[in-house]
Amino acid sequence: MTTISINVNGTSHTLDVPPDMPLLWVIRDEIGLTGTKFGCGVAQCGACTVHIDGEATRSCVLPISAVTGKQIRTIESLSRDNSHPVQRAWIAEQVPQCGYCQSGQIMAATALLRKQPHPSDEQIADAMTNICRCGTYDRIRSAIHRVAKEA
Repeated sequence: MTTISINVNGTSHTLDVPPDMPLLWVIRDEIGLTGTKFGCGVAQCGACTVHIDGEATRSCVLPISAVTGKQIRTIESLSRDNSHPVQRAWIAEQVPQCGYCQSGQIMAATALLRKQPHPSDEQIADAMTNICRCGTYDRIRSAIHRVAKEA
């Protein structure tokens, strides 16, 4: 065990955890934020996507020791009432079906839109590598374009 201090959603946390503990488990089990989901455990599906210093990052394989001194943002940081533009677009375009992957999808889309406020379909395809088993990719792309138009 090691004492590690991290900042999640603007709040500092000092934790006694193994330095190789994945960030996902720290977020969920130690801090108690459950919006970030476990999917595959090998950083392929993207359900665990969070922002590390503004970059969309898969948290299921990232050791906690790699994020000390960095700003970590989870889905809970966007809004409490679904008022964030990406969340509003997701609702308007009826993106979620089962909903399991959506927090990771939204975090990936938010990071994309921060870098590229008006992305092309190709830029969306390149950035949105998260897996949606329900296949709502067309709706995801429509929601991202909706945010770009409203910006």
